Amino acid sequence: MSTLDITALNQYSNEELETRVDHGRLPRHVAVIMDGNGRWAKSRYMPRIAGHYEGMKSVREIVTACREIGIQALTLYAFSQENWKRPPEEIGLLMKIMEGYLKSELDLLLEQEIRFMTIGRPELLPKPVLRWIDKVETATRDCDKMILTVALSYGGRGEIVDAMRAILEDYRQGNVDLHDIDESLIEQHLYTAALPELDLLIRTSGEARISNFLLWQVAYAELHLTKTLWPDFRRRELLLALLDYQTRERRFGRTSQPDFPQTIGKPS
Repeated sequence: MSTLDITALNQYSNEELETRVDHGRLPRHVAVIMDGNGRWAKSRYMPRIAGHYEGMKSVREIVTACREIGIQALTLYAFSQENWKRPPEEIGLLMKIMEGYLKSELDLLLEQEIRFMTIGRPELLPKPVLRWIDKVETATRDCDKMILTVALSYGGRGEIVDAMRAILEDYRQGNVDLHDIDESLIEQHLYTAALPELDLLIRTSGEARISNFLLWQVAYAELHLTKTLWPDFRRRELLLALLDYQTRERRFGRTSQPDFPQTIGKPS
C-alpha cells in the first residue's frame, strides 16, 4: 500500500518535487504495469486504440525521466501472454504500435545511451516486430546509462517454467547437480538475470493485483498503486512514486525494533 500523502504534495510544482527526491536512495530497478489505456479512451468516447497511442507518449516521457533521474533499469509490461486472447484487430494494432515505437525511438535510445531488451516468449510476435526488436537490441547493446526492458508475450509463471526447463536441461547434460539448485541458480536462469534486483513495482489505473508480472522478482519489491490511468502517468506521477518509495523502510524480513527482553516477567 502507498504510504505517501499524495494530497499534501499536490501543492508542490514539478520542480519542487524534483528537489525532494533523494538521489542517494533511488530504486535501482523500477517496473511498471501500464494499465488503463482502454478506460482512458472510453472516458473520452474514443476507440480503445486511441488510449494505446496516448499511452506511448507516457512511455517516452517515463523512459526519458528515468534516464535523467538516474534509474538504472526500467521494465515495462507491454503485452502479456493473456493479451493474446484479445480481439485479433486490437492485437494487430498493438503490434503496429510496438513496431512504430521501435522505429521512432531508436535514435533517442542511442542518444540517451539506453540499452533496449525484451523478455517473454517472442516466438508468437509478428516477424516485422521481431526484426525491429533484433535491430534495436543489437544497435543499443553497448549502451550503459540505463536498461529499458519491455515485456512482450510475457507471463511470470511462464518465466519460472522456462527457467526450470533450462536448469533441467543443464542437469541432463551433466552441467548441474541437483544439490546446486537454489534461489541463486534459478535467478540466473530467469529472463531478468542481467538486471538489478527489482526495487519498485508501479501499477496504474487503481487495480491492486500483480497480473502475472515478475512473480519471482516482486518478492521484496515495494509496491506503488495509483489510480492514475497510464496515458496520464507522466513525470510528475513518477516523482510521486519515487517519493513514496523513499518513505518506506525496507527490512527484507528483518525488524527495526529492539530485541525482545529475554525475560518478560514471572507468571503470577
